[in-house]
Amino acid sequence: MSRMPLPASGDEDIAVLVVDDEAVIRRSLRRRLRYEGWTVFEAASGPDALAALDRNPCDLVVLDIKMPGMDGMEVLRRIRAEKPSVAVVMHTGHGDIETAVRAIQEGAAHFLEKGGGGDIGACLRMAIDKTRTLERKRLENENRRLAAEVEMHRSREGGGRQLVGESPALAVVRERIERVAPSDVRVLITGESGTGKEVAARLIHQASRRASGPFIEVNCAAIPEELIESELFGAERGSYTGAHRQMVGKFEQADGGTLFLDEVGDMSARTQAKVLRALEENRITRVGGSKSVEVDVRVLSATNQDLEKEGFRSDLLHRLNVIPIEMPPLRDRPGDVRLLVAHFVEQLEVGGQPRSFTGDALELLARQPFPGNVRELRNLVERILILSPGEEIGEADVREHL
Repeated sequence: MSRMPLPASGDEDIAVLVVDDEAVIRRSLRRRLRYEGWTVFEAASGPDALAALDRNPCDLVVLDIKMPGMDGMEVLRRIRAEKPSVAVVMHTGHGDIETAVRAIQEGAAHFLEKGGGGDIGACLRMAIDKTRTLERKRLENENRRLAAEVEMHRSREGGGRQLVGESPALAVVRERIERVAPSDVRVLITGESGTGKEVAARLIHQASRRASGPFIEVNCAAIPEELIESELFGAERGSYTGAHRQMVGKFEQADGGTLFLDEVGDMSARTQAKVLRALEENRITRVGGSKSVEVDVRVLSATNQDLEKEGFRSDLLHRLNVIPIEMPPLRDRPGDVRLLVAHFVEQLEVGGQPRSFTGDALELLARQPFPGNVRELRNLVERILILSPGEEIGEADVREHL
């Protein structure tokens, strides 16, 4: 009984370039691949192969290793550099296995032994799928890298919810964010209230490989103790009074992205133990449930407390505080007040008319202690803009609202 040709991957027409200096081998491969229902091109040398790829876009190249002139390894390097979306399978004799393994290390998707049996179609489909997956991941990483550069540029320009300022203390924070963002390392952001800890966490997320995933924030100080576990880990229907349906917790919501635990120092000892276990196992169990759920989450946390002095669980602290970032208080960077005020004036656009602060007004603001830091300054600027009628805001206007 004759065998029907197998459908190509995804029922699509696969184009293959067979490269070998021996015509008999090219003919043999051409017959087998056309039997699979694929389109086949041929080339007898390395330069011919590169020219053929320019003329005929292909999904796959079956490439001989030993050829006169430009050998298969050189052709492989050229294809990987110029056409990374094309899968390359090395076609090798028995004595060239070691070279074939080295070729895989340089980017080949697979290798076939000459004269070998088996389902060549399935093997080549696997190589195509592998290359497409790697190329998709490469493009995704490149997009994330470009997005990270845009976000960091916007940060320096002071646009949106960004770290605005040019002080050395803020430059240290920016440099630390740039270094930690690309990895999945956990970061503990410390600093007084209003210094921009959440902004720093969002910048880390936006510049990470998880930027296309969710950013889920949990304010541990704002959730009652009896609800914090279900908020973080979810709950099964009927697990407690009022649980009329299954609830998905923040860990699951953040799967593939970033979970930001704000005011983590307010977390109870019982919840700390459960968070520690989730971080160790990358799995959570919903309240009232028995089945664990695997999660892929990067955890960032923030606090305005000294966690060691507050008796925070030390083993959890060590896992959260892999990389520390300390946000400087506004009183340590008075030179940034002028830039912050200009940023808030542009951002708030109160009344729809252009507004500005005089030099005396800005100097007065720069001398203030601002225990509430950047948040307090923003609220003050908004209040002054709303209640001061003139286009130019002077020192007297500022004094009235201090």
